[in-house]
Amino acid sequence: MDKPILSKQAFWDVDMDSIDYQKNARFVISKVFDRGSLDDVISILNFYQDEIIKSSLLNVRYLSNSAMSFACALLNLNLEDFRSYQFKQLHPDVWPF
Repeated sequence: MDKPILSKQAFWDVDMDSIDYQKNARFVISKVFDRGSLDDVISILNFYQDEIIKSSLLNVRYLSNSAMSFACALLNLNLEDFRSYQFKQLHPDVWPF
């Protein structure tokens, strides 16, 4: 498979034909979990290896609370391990949780 089949829901602001899905894996994965549909998430799960998905989600600077919770349930992760969660805890005035 050359690239995952994704809707424009998460990528409304990006030219999807110009995305390098290997080089920009963290961007693609975080954007899909944060703004994509369930079909987009399934496509990502089929396209990338589990370790790449986990690493990308854990190390991205911002993810919504619902995206982190969904990733925890889906991928058996801990909320406290997310960089985004830690950042929100350190800066409650910027990102109320």
